[in-house]
Amino acid sequence: MKAYRPTTMAPGVMVTSPHYLASQAGVSVLREGGNAWEAAIAVASTLAVVYPHMNGVGGDSFWLMYDAKSTCMRGLNASGRSGEKATIPFYIDRKYQQIPTRGYLAANTVPGAVCGWDQVFQYSQKHLQGTARWSDLFQTAISYAKYGFPVTPSQHYWTKCNVYNESTNLQNYREFRKTFLNDDYQPFQVGEVMTLHDLANTLEEIADKGARTFYEGGITKAIIEDFQQHDGMLTLDDFASHQSEWVTPLSVPYREYTAYNLPPNTQGMTSLSILNVLNQFDLRHIAVDSADYVHLILEATKLAFSDRDQWITDPHFVNIPIDELLSEDRAKELAKQIQMSAALNHEKLLDPKGDTAWFGVVDQQGNAVSCIQSIYHDFGSGIIPKGTGILLQNRGSFFSLNPKHINKLEPHKRTFHTLNPAMVTYHSEPLLIYGTMGGEGQPQTQAALVTKMIDYGMSPQEAIEAPRWLYGRTWGALSNTVKVESRMREHVLKELKRRGHPIEMVEPYTDMMGHAGAIWIDPENGMKYGGADPRGDGMAIGY
Repeated sequence: MKAYRPTTMAPGVMVTSPHYLASQAGVSVLREGGNAWEAAIAVASTLAVVYPHMNGVGGDSFWLMYDAKSTCMRGLNASGRSGEKATIPFYIDRKYQQIPTRGYLAANTVPGAVCGWDQVFQYSQKHLQGTARWSDLFQTAISYAKYGFPVTPSQHYWTKCNVYNESTNLQNYREFRKTFLNDDYQPFQVGEVMTLHDLANTLEEIADKGARTFYEGGITKAIIEDFQQHDGMLTLDDFASHQSEWVTPLSVPYREYTAYNLPPNTQGMTSLSILNVLNQFDLRHIAVDSADYVHLILEATKLAFSDRDQWITDPHFVNIPIDELLSEDRAKELAKQIQMSAALNHEKLLDPKGDTAWFGVVDQQGNAVSCIQSIYHDFGSGIIPKGTGILLQNRGSFFSLNPKHINKLEPHKRTFHTLNPAMVTYHSEPLLIYGTMGGEGQPQTQAALVTKMIDYGMSPQEAIEAPRWLYGRTWGALSNTVKVESRMREHVLKELKRRGHPIEMVEPYTDMMGHAGAIWIDPENGMKYGGADPRGDGMAIGY
């Protein structure tokens, strides 16, 4: 297929993110001599300002990073744990059968993103001889928050969805209304300038005093004082005890390459499980975007979701048999269950959603970063503690109040996370840095990106723009369907329906499919090829 945008090519560095201003922030750090890890912090902090409906200071992040000096892949879990008061009886006593998705009781986990930024910076300083100053990495974000940035189509759309939707009514939260709506309590229009002065002050304090001021300083006190006035459950101790966690990345072979992702509490295992199953099939005999191709990935997805729904939660609370679930024997066992003539009748137990921001960075030294950060639902909990500008996530609303559930709520626990940054290596060096937002869509879209680039030779931009599908539920849906962009060929759709897939047509380039990105590094000459999703507001930039 012909790509709508050209693939960005550059011999030295590449940055791709779902917002062009954030991509520019990363390139600026690289031009000034910073490495990929430092540039990634600038991208992350800028995204927290200019893409506030998808991620922010009040959310979580996960990092998959290649250290070119030690030739090692590193993983960082920067997600927050539930508060010490977060128990099932706490909600049951208040007559809740499930955790609310909005409001103070939805914000029951400590935001982990800022601590993650700090850990990445400290590693860069110690092991990569990083030259950037911590405070400098926040200057772009602070400037946009203080002096303004243009509202993008994505931000305008999701603001409208939440303001005019009776089930969310975020305009009823005073600080949200003050922050994200105009003087008439209406969404800002595309291209209008938005300023976030309270958030600018918060970022300036983090830049000047370091990350711990977010967890043990004036920012913390402001958050907790607000919580205490609204029956919130997070405490000073919850913030003070928070730390990010370095983790060992997971990997599986794919063809002659190695695919990497992160362990639980992420669904990285799911993304790798799909590739593990697809590795049992020879895609050279299956045409790209044919009925067989889409059917095969859908079936592999269902099987991977079954393992995911049974096992994924905080591994500090459950012993998860990762090695067994990602073994070649398990992959062969799952592959045998796939019938090319008919769809599996699969009952999906979980329906995780998530609006997130993935980005990737590669520098001239060969360091690479795949990072994703999120506040869970668009605009998270909707809660902004007064005077902070911090939009708190509602990730903990995905905990279950069923005491027998694998992901049941418990104090100091990390919930199941849809976020999973990905990377593929060739001869132990980064080949493909990729990811996407989109909850359930992340493993599915990741599989499509890998197969289209590795098996079919597509460029990153072609792979990203190809017609996409999504198996699972979306807002307001009562059943699982396969949402398919209307650009997919009619005979393919008919054949998928004949095999038993419940096809639901959606508009082309729909935001529902997530905002994907990818960087391909030519193993022969080091040329970087970057792609960004036209479904979002991003850009791949390099030099």
